[in-house]
Amino acid sequence: MEKELIGKIIKISGPLVVAKDVPQVKMYELVKVGEEKLIGEVIRIDGEMAYIQVYEETSGLAPGAPVFLTGNPLSVELGPGLISSIYDGIQRPLQILEKKSGSFITRGIEASALDFEKKWHFKPLKKVGEIVRGGDIFGEVQETEIFVHKIMVPPHFKEGKINFIVTEGNYHLNEPIAQIGEEKVFMYQKWPIRKPRPIKEKNVPFEGLITGQRVIDTFFPIAKGGTACVPGPFGSGKTVVQHQIAKWANANVVIFVGCGERGNEMTDILKEFPHLKDPATNRPLLERTVLIANTSNMPVSAREASIYTGITIGEYFRDMGYSVVFLADSTSRWAEALREISGRLEEMPGEEGYPAYLASKISAFYERSGQVKCLATEERLGSLTVIGSVSPPGGDFSEPVTQNTLRVTKVFWALDSSLAYKRHFPAINWLTSYSLYEENLQEFFLKEGEKGFNEVRKKAKEILQKEAQLQEIVQLVGVESLSKEDQFLLEVARMIREDFLQQNAFDEIDAYSSLRKQALLLTSIIQFYYQGLQKIKEGKTVEEIVAPQVKENVSSLKYIKENELNKFQSIIKEIC
Repeated sequence: MEKELIGKIIKISGPLVVAKDVPQVKMYELVKVGEEKLIGEVIRIDGEMAYIQVYEETSGLAPGAPVFLTGNPLSVELGPGLISSIYDGIQRPLQILEKKSGSFITRGIEASALDFEKKWHFKPLKKVGEIVRGGDIFGEVQETEIFVHKIMVPPHFKEGKINFIVTEGNYHLNEPIAQIGEEKVFMYQKWPIRKPRPIKEKNVPFEGLITGQRVIDTFFPIAKGGTACVPGPFGSGKTVVQHQIAKWANANVVIFVGCGERGNEMTDILKEFPHLKDPATNRPLLERTVLIANTSNMPVSAREASIYTGITIGEYFRDMGYSVVFLADSTSRWAEALREISGRLEEMPGEEGYPAYLASKISAFYERSGQVKCLATEERLGSLTVIGSVSPPGGDFSEPVTQNTLRVTKVFWALDSSLAYKRHFPAINWLTSYSLYEENLQEFFLKEGEKGFNEVRKKAKEILQKEAQLQEIVQLVGVESLSKEDQFLLEVARMIREDFLQQNAFDEIDAYSSLRKQALLLTSIIQFYYQGLQKIKEGKTVEEIVAPQVKENVSSLKYIKENELNKFQSIIKEIC
C-alpha cells in the first residue's frame, strides 16, 4: 500500500524529476509521480531532495505536483504465468494494457505482471514436519506442456519447519499454499530488480550452449552460464543472430529483451515464435520464452529497467535448476539511456559523453550470468547465459560501450557488414571473432561431436587464416602465380565459408545443425582437403580434383536431414 503523500516536485528535466520534502525516501525506491501516478525510481538522494528517473512520458507534469512513496524497491513478480508472456520494460503485461487502453499505453496505467484470477494446478513435493530452507523446491506447477514451474521457498528463509502445506489441487497465486515457521508462503515471489538473487557458489562453465549455428558452435562456442558480445554496424545482422539463438539454443528458458530496438523486430518474434517448433520437444518455442518488448518509441529511461527486469526473471528460472539464455538487443540503447540521465543529473561526463561509471554498470550486469550451485539444501545446478548485442555508431568497435563490454565478456562474435552485403549469414567474421571458452569445452566437444573434432576445428581455422594471407597476393599478381597446393587451399577455404559457415535461416534443414552434423560436415571438408593434397603430389591438377560434381556433392552435405546423418559416409566416399 502507498504511504501518505509526503513529497512534491520542484524540477522536471525530461525523464528526470526532482522532488523535495521526502526525508524517509530510500535509494532505488519505487515512487509514483504526479496525479496520474507515473512510475519512477529514486536514483539519487541529496539531503531532503530525491532525484527520480520516471519510466513514462513526463510532459504535462508541473512543479508542485505530488510524489507518492511506496516504501518498496522496483521489483518484479515471479511465479507461474511468466512463460509465454510479453511485458514492457517495467513488467507490465502488454496484452492486458492493450485491453485496458487500446493500441497506445495510457500514462500511469497499472496491471499486475501475473494473473491472480487464474487457478494453477499445484502439486506438493514436501510434507508437514519437513525442514526446508531458502531455495528448496516444495512443489511444482505444469505451466506449459513442455515447462514445469518449480515452486521454491523464498531465498530469505534460513531454515524452518513446514507447519502446513496444501493438498494437490487448483489454487490462486495469492492463496497461501504452505506455512514455514510462522510465515505463509505463496506460489509467487517478489524480487528487487537491481539486487542479484543469492546462490551457493559459481562454477567454471563446462557444458556448451548449442545454438545450431555452425560458425558459433564449432568456431566460437559459448558455454552454458557464459557471456557473449555481438557488436556490429546497422544492417549486419545482430538481430538475425539473436533471433536464431533464441529459436534454436538448447536451453530450458529463453528471455528476449528488446531494449530500445525498432518495434518491427519484436513483431517478427511475436509472429514467428508461436509457429516455430522447438527441435527438442516439437512444441511452439513461445512455450519456453519470456519476451520484454521495450521498443524505441517508449521512454528512454525504461530501457535501463528492461535490462534488469529481464535478468532478474532469468535468475529466478536459473534458481530452479534450469538452463536459461538471456538475450539483450541491444545494450547500446541501455547505455544511451544512462548517458541521457547522467547528463540531466549534471554529472561529469566520461568518454563520448557516457557516464564515468559505464564500465562498472556493464560489468555488474554481466556478472549476474554464470553456471551456479543453486541456493537449496539439495545439490542443484542452474545456468544463466547472457548474450548482449551492441550497436556501435558507424561500426566503430573502439567506442566505449563495445570496449567495456569486451572487457567482461568471454566470447566476441564480430559482425561484418561486408559479409552481410554479400548475403553471408550469420555475418560473423571468422578472422576477428574469438571465444575464451574453447579450452573449457574440449571434453564437451569430444563427447558430443565426432572423434578428432577438436583437431578438425583447428585445421579449418588455419585454412581460413592462410586464405586471408593468400588473398593479398592474389589481388597483386593473380591466382595463377600461386602453387597448386595454395590454389587448392583457396578452393577448400571457399567450401568452408560457403558450405559450412554460411547458413540459410529460412531453410527448414539448414536453419539448425546439431553438433554431430556440424562435426561430420566439417570433417568431410577437411578429409577432402588432405586427400586432395595427396592427389596433387601424384600429379593431378586443381581443376581435376575440384570438379563440378565434387562441388555439388560438398554443397549437398548441409542439406542432409538430422535423422539421415548416415548418408554422410556414402557421399564422402563418392567425393573421395
